[in-house]
Amino acid sequence: MYTEKSTTPSSSRLPWLIGLIGLTVGAFIGLLSGAAPIVVGVLVISILFLTTFFLKVETVVISLLCLRVAIDCYSSLQLPTFFALSVNALTVLYLIVQAFQKKTIQTDWFFWALLTWWLIQSVWLILMPLNGLGFGMELFADSLREWVRLMSWVLVYLLIMQLKGKIHPIKLIHYFFWSLVAPIAVAILQIVAPNILPGDLNLNGGDALNAQGPTVGESRIRGTLGHSNGFVTYLFMFIGLTQWRLGQAKEKLLWALVLGILAFFYVSTKALYSLMMLAVFITVLIAPRLSLIKLIGGIVFFALILFLFGSSEFGQGRLASIAKTPLLNPDIDISRAMILSQGDGNSFNWRIAQWDQVMKQAGLYPRFGYGLGTSTKISTNSLLPHNDYVRAYAEGGAIGFSIYVGFLMLQVGRLLQLIKNSRHNLTQYNLCLTLLALFLGLPVGMLTENIWSHTMFFFYCMPC
Repeated sequence: MYTEKSTTPSSSRLPWLIGLIGLTVGAFIGLLSGAAPIVVGVLVISILFLTTFFLKVETVVISLLCLRVAIDCYSSLQLPTFFALSVNALTVLYLIVQAFQKKTIQTDWFFWALLTWWLIQSVWLILMPLNGLGFGMELFADSLREWVRLMSWVLVYLLIMQLKGKIHPIKLIHYFFWSLVAPIAVAILQIVAPNILPGDLNLNGGDALNAQGPTVGESRIRGTLGHSNGFVTYLFMFIGLTQWRLGQAKEKLLWALVLGILAFFYVSTKALYSLMMLAVFITVLIAPRLSLIKLIGGIVFFALILFLFGSSEFGQGRLASIAKTPLLNPDIDISRAMILSQGDGNSFNWRIAQWDQVMKQAGLYPRFGYGLGTSTKISTNSLLPHNDYVRAYAEGGAIGFSIYVGFLMLQVGRLLQLIKNSRHNLTQYNLCLTLLALFLGLPVGMLTENIWSHTMFFFYCMPC
């Protein structure tokens, strides 16, 4: 039926605007065709992509999200950075078009909280050129890069919000499982035929610091991600989602098989902190509705993970290394652990030494710290602190640390609210409980790992 809305000024001007843009682009391409054919090719591809995007926004957005994990290892070629900037620009363009067409831009209170938190991070960008931090303009590019990385989380969340009403959230999560194809395929090759992989995917470029020297990086798979620890955090999330899907699906055998495959690759990363994260996840998941079957199932699954982890000589070495740390050995205090770290190759002991050194440096600028993304510059080994709380204090000072912890608590509060609101919808309730169990595992992992830098986890967790 014809309505007055179809003749509004904005809608009547839209075809003329599109035509004007088309004529301009066409003339521009004509001028470039003789001098720079490659530029013409890029422009044509870009136009085709944008056309497809606006015609099939759901398909393109889901495809982009699933593609991101496949290019993570190519950081040396700046592909992840280019991808993030492109998605950010695409999101902004889409929102502009939505606003021009007077269509509703979907948001919720968590988006505004997330946006506010990110804008607060701008304070550190402003303080840096004003010499209000431990570092000045010489590291401004590093801080800006971290600030843009955090901005990507905000824009990805906002972009996903625009799919509200177009695709069911649970169906969206199902599509995310396709992102596992590339990293799992590469992980298989890293186990059975590592030498056929190119340099960026070959394990010879793996860990240099671990419990048994610099050569055992070859024993730790990392799929298409840049580090084994990043890969295990990514798998941690999908193990949780698979467990949730297993409880809902009729085809339980299929999802049990998927869970077993993910568990195998999970332990193949040989990341010790992942065991503690998984223990927290299982505890939180079964605690609200504790039953004998759930308790036995949780114990059996964790025991299986522990068995697989220790089934190799390298895994046994990783587990045995804990006994040579203050965690399990009362004869080794922190001071001795720091001395031992200079030659024992124990990953936990050299972490203690690193934390001590970074905290001493951070104490020189206790209020606002050194600036976003600068903690590697005050570390003697030029690595991130392997403790996100130490990192938050070093980069943001006491104020930044408080905001960081508050942001984590905000996300827990959001999940608790979703659980409360979904008590009458069992599927949604179980999903929210799973996400809460996953998220509560993070603070434990953050004690000994740089989870804040694991972009893949937050890239997929934010939309969930």
